[in-house]
Amino acid sequence: MKKQYRICILAPVNTDQFNQMLLNAVQPVIPDDVTVTVRNLSAGHNCIESRIDLLHNGYPVVEAARQIAQDGFDGIWLSDFDMCGVEAAREAIDIPIIGGFPTSAFTALALSERFSIITILESTLAMQRGHVPAYGLSESFASIRSINIPVDKLSDLDLVVKLTLEQATLAVQQDGAQSILLGCTGFVGVAAEVTKRLQAAVGMYVPVVDPNQAGFSFLVSLVRMGLRPSRASYSKYAG
Repeated sequence: MKKQYRICILAPVNTDQFNQMLLNAVQPVIPDDVTVTVRNLSAGHNCIESRIDLLHNGYPVVEAARQIAQDGFDGIWLSDFDMCGVEAAREAIDIPIIGGFPTSAFTALALSERFSIITILESTLAMQRGHVPAYGLSESFASIRSINIPVDKLSDLDLVVKLTLEQATLAVQQDGAQSILLGCTGFVGVAAEVTKRLQAAVGMYVPVVDPNQAGFSFLVSLVRMGLRPSRASYSKYAG
């Protein structure tokens, strides 16, 4: 009998308003042998738009990850481009937990040599720029640009696609980007439409990476291979 895997999508915010949206985002890449549950935090802030939000919600992510692991899930897709609490959670659980930036970046670099990030707000620019050297990707980084739309307004799909396309076009034409990362998991339903319009705008195909689909798909591959966080990197926390 074919093994069935259980994946939890953890929204690192103290609200369930994004849960169905996140499930919809990964629906096209859920294999038949994977069942998916979405959970959110019971503490912390209701969005992540700054370093303070990251700090505030980080430990509730660890507590939620512990419970998810105890409940028998095989892996956790932490639906946040900025990986809120991910590395700390790896010290507490023995299943893989994956966040948005590295999976999006390495997907882009499988398809191109230089990427740009299109993110939500000016307040996230420096925070997300810092992920690049942390993962040794400075030579592959073209730029980061914002559309100045907060998380709770990303449901205005027409506006978000329009503004994302404008910044992606500039990233390609002015910054030398060869692929685009969407710097928030709230960019649901945006990547495919921007990819199509961007090709028309710049006259060539440039991939636009959806962080939810890239991260979820990568997590599934880790679960299938039976891989989990290295204890040489993440010492097991006994507390």
